[in-house]
Amino acid sequence: MTTGVQPWLIAIDIDGTMVSDYGVMNPWTKREVARLVADGHKVTIATGRSVPMTLSVVADLGITPEFMVCANGAIIVRHDASSPTLYVRDAVEVFNPTEILTAIHRSIPDANYAVEDEEGVLRYIGWFPEAGLNVNVIKVDKFEDLLTDEATRVVVIAPTSREDYFTDVVATLGLHKVTYSIGYTSWLDIGPQGINKATALEQLRQRWGIPRERVMAIGDGRNDIDMLEWAGEFGRGVAMGQGPEEVRNAASEVTLDEAEGGLPSVLATI
Repeated sequence: MTTGVQPWLIAIDIDGTMVSDYGVMNPWTKREVARLVADGHKVTIATGRSVPMTLSVVADLGITPEFMVCANGAIIVRHDASSPTLYVRDAVEVFNPTEILTAIHRSIPDANYAVEDEEGVLRYIGWFPEAGLNVNVIKVDKFEDLLTDEATRVVVIAPTSREDYFTDVVATLGLHKVTYSIGYTSWLDIGPQGINKATALEQLRQRWGIPRERVMAIGDGRNDIDMLEWAGEFGRGVAMGQGPEEVRNAASEVTLDEAEGGLPSVLATI
């Protein structure tokens, strides 16, 4: 560690920010992250992914953050060398998704649905991109099998739906009751009310005692808007260049597209 460095909290989204649409990570990103960690900065992950799907990326990145944010802020995991996965759940927020799930299903019956619980078990019906990638993903036969009292995350995927139709359904159903984001054209994440990446990262900032002026968050999706606004209020909220206009507008600065090295180029500025 370089002496005299005032550490930054640097929170990085995964999909579209750290890795491409094909899951490829820029080698330059690995070098810049390794440099920042060696200099004493707190580099962490803030993602909508489940815990298992986050761990695989962090292993590729080559670091072991003390804490990471998963499920759009509903889960904070802590590094624990005694755990087989090296991480344990440190904080979990849950909600009852039954009413919202049922209402969306009535509006979009042919969509794909997934519900993740606090243990990281994700049940789905139809199709889900994490299916087959880890043992914590279970396909169910009936929509009713997804209904539960407690969940950390609900995902709705409607590959054939237009984005404007999805947005209209969200507005009609009054999803202001919970935190939601349309991650890309056909993806809708729903989580506990008032919980997002920003609320979880604020907990980590306080634990580490890092001032708001030394916070950087980088993301590309609508589920990053709260995080970018939080970081940019006093520090740096950085949107990826290819992000939607409302994401770029929420940020205090915009970097290059992911494919152009947007993440490592902005990391190189610290």
